[in-house]
Amino acid sequence: MTQVLENEELEIVSKETCYHCGESNQGHPIELDNKFFCCEGCKMVFSILSENNLCNYYDLNSASGVSQKSVNPKEYSFLDDQDVIDKLIDFTDGEKTKARFYIPQIHCSSCLWLLENLYSLKEGIMHSRVDFLKKEVTFIFSDKHLTLRSLVELLASIGYAPYIQLNDLEDDKRPITDKSLFYKLGLAGFAFGNIMLFSFPEYLGLAHSSESAFNAFFAWANLILILPVILYSGQDYLRSAYQGLKHGHLNIDVPVSLGILALFFRSAYEIVSGIGPGYLDSLAGLIFFLLIGRWFQQVTYARISFDRDFKSYFPIACTVIRDDKEQQLSLDKLKAKDRVLVKHGELIPADGYLVRGKAMIDYSFVTGESALISKNEGDILYAGGKQMGSVIELVVSKKVSNSYLTELWNDPTFKKEENEGEVNVLADKVARFFTIVILVVAFSTLFYWIRIDMSTAINAFTSVLIIACPCAVALSIPFTFGNVLRIFARSNIYLKNIQVIEKLADINHLVFDKTGTITNVHSVNMDFEGDALSKEEKKMIFSIVRNSNHPLSRQLYKFLEGKEYYEPAQFNELEGKGLTASFNNRNIRIGSENFITGNSNNHDPLSSSIFIEIDGRLKGKYLIRNNYRKGLSMVIDKLKSIGELSLISGDNNSESKNVEHYFGKSSRLFFNQKPVDKLNYLKNLRHSGNKVSMIGDGLNDAGALTESDVGIVITENTSNFTPACDIIMDANQFHKLPLIYNFAQTSIRIVLFSYLIALIYNVVGLSFAVQGLLSPVIAAILMPLSSITIVLFGVGLSSYLARQKNLV
Repeated sequence: MTQVLENEELEIVSKETCYHCGESNQGHPIELDNKFFCCEGCKMVFSILSENNLCNYYDLNSASGVSQKSVNPKEYSFLDDQDVIDKLIDFTDGEKTKARFYIPQIHCSSCLWLLENLYSLKEGIMHSRVDFLKKEVTFIFSDKHLTLRSLVELLASIGYAPYIQLNDLEDDKRPITDKSLFYKLGLAGFAFGNIMLFSFPEYLGLAHSSESAFNAFFAWANLILILPVILYSGQDYLRSAYQGLKHGHLNIDVPVSLGILALFFRSAYEIVSGIGPGYLDSLAGLIFFLLIGRWFQQVTYARISFDRDFKSYFPIACTVIRDDKEQQLSLDKLKAKDRVLVKHGELIPADGYLVRGKAMIDYSFVTGESALISKNEGDILYAGGKQMGSVIELVVSKKVSNSYLTELWNDPTFKKEENEGEVNVLADKVARFFTIVILVVAFSTLFYWIRIDMSTAINAFTSVLIIACPCAVALSIPFTFGNVLRIFARSNIYLKNIQVIEKLADINHLVFDKTGTITNVHSVNMDFEGDALSKEEKKMIFSIVRNSNHPLSRQLYKFLEGKEYYEPAQFNELEGKGLTASFNNRNIRIGSENFITGNSNNHDPLSSSIFIEIDGRLKGKYLIRNNYRKGLSMVIDKLKSIGELSLISGDNNSESKNVEHYFGKSSRLFFNQKPVDKLNYLKNLRHSGNKVSMIGDGLNDAGALTESDVGIVITENTSNFTPACDIIMDANQFHKLPLIYNFAQTSIRIVLFSYLIALIYNVVGLSFAVQGLLSPVIAAILMPLSSITIVLFGVGLSSYLARQKNLV
């Protein structure tokens, strides 16, 4: 009989609330498959999901859909306009299109699951990825099966209509739609103030006066006021604790939720039974101060948003032609109609139209596929593509922010497959350990005091649960490491994410490339030995090396600067070997001695060589006497205290004595190494148990950078963008290289000290709480104060030590 009644109650509840969005059916439910909905829109969305076997959406979070009552069908015919499409999409090659949309309705894990499984719902959707924090979804879809308009209409039909306002596209503006924290904080503050006002008779000792009827009235009024505070203002804590327990995980909201529920049920019992006024003022104050702590966390995190900061400082530059002169220009200064030069191996920095040359574009950074796409003059080129042919020129049509390239940098395609950082594991273990200890201490306190005094038992139990919240532990890493990323960015040292800091601290072997890494490409002495070159031949050599970004090519290009440029009929760059090109049936090869002659007999111990072959005949060689970077000796000496050093170079061993002078005889020095040799060397080091950092210039090093634990690219302010690396470092900051590793270790110690402070705080706080000497309200005030202390300690100390070490 009881089971029947329970089933009837469940059926009544299911009829009263919408199965899709959870809103009230207002007494007129719409039924489908024994499920009830508030409107035809919610019913339609359920029907679509059901037909495509996507009802797992409701298993993650019940009633997690977006209500369709207020969703007005929109006319999206404007998305058929090609000009509008061009503004909205990030990339298209005629077969696949990539677009990003801001979708403000995203609010839970069910939304994330549904949007990332849309390929099951609609043919043509090849990939979708959700950025939950930004509420953005990136789609890649087939132009053959889907249009941008039909994609948007699909999203709108299931309750996730994208926010599209063409006037705001250029500045990437987003509406502020989620103000729920302020509403919750306002409601809790309102209730807290009024409950305290209604409780004044208790505070003044008038609870047992002749006006007992008023006391009872105020107590019931307080009980009514606290209900929306718990159900709305405190729902995030309760929901988070429930979800954690549901999946067998004790998260930091479990003890907080237990404290809230303990205070509420004890207070409700006292008021209903008439034995007392309860502790509703403490409960309202508890939730109010918890929300203040959350607000502080959000505001502070936004202000030290390292993600935004290092994007805005990102040192990617491009070559712009102005007044017939080439100049390096940072992307933030790039404007529409600027004429941009893109060399072999460089990324296209912004969308534009090809005006000179033949483009062979590798869009693997965008699509993950490395097939080359041929483009002719007049065709549109999209940012993020990599030019694999000779030099091209394009006119910018749409400015692309630095954050777009940073998004490519952080794309999962270039993430290394390895275990989670030790500190993150430690943080998770510490937080879980804290929670278990808190629960044990709290219930022990409750059982001890309950035999002596119920009021003290409830107060002590609740205070223990609140004051020992391990929030401070959870905040230590993101705030401290986030500030460290900002500190590095001020010195033009850009880390991909905070996990890189953890990896840096464990490095015990450092591997260097030579040319362009420890040598200064802007400071060389160059001479030519061999048969005299005609003006025409010098122009052709100049035109070939102009296409390349290799450090030796850039040095020769600068040496020959001012010559007239010829467009090569054919151009090819063989990684780690040299360049080939043809001009009007004249064939030229430029590169290493081994590439040109098949020998390696250069005996000049002080120089590198670039050999020239024209029409099958060796004409001679350019001798380049490198100047090493300022402070190299000091950098190497300091790095020796961090780990073992190696140098692995594609150049010949002509400068082996110079290199040995800096690195020492105990270091491993390898020359004439191909890119695959570098990759295999890194693999062998890692298989031997070493934590390896590769330092190169990004050219011919991509495989080694990917294989390393931490890859560092030294950049000369060019657009040689390397997603495979973990750190991009301005060449002018080369002398700070040892500080990167040392300060990473310092940052780890700051986090561990933060844990120690949190431990001391909890020991002191618990010693008062278990004795019943600490009220829940005071505990709720102290809890965010502990978080503030940890944040200020981590951010303040890391900033102070950075100044002491001259890092900034």
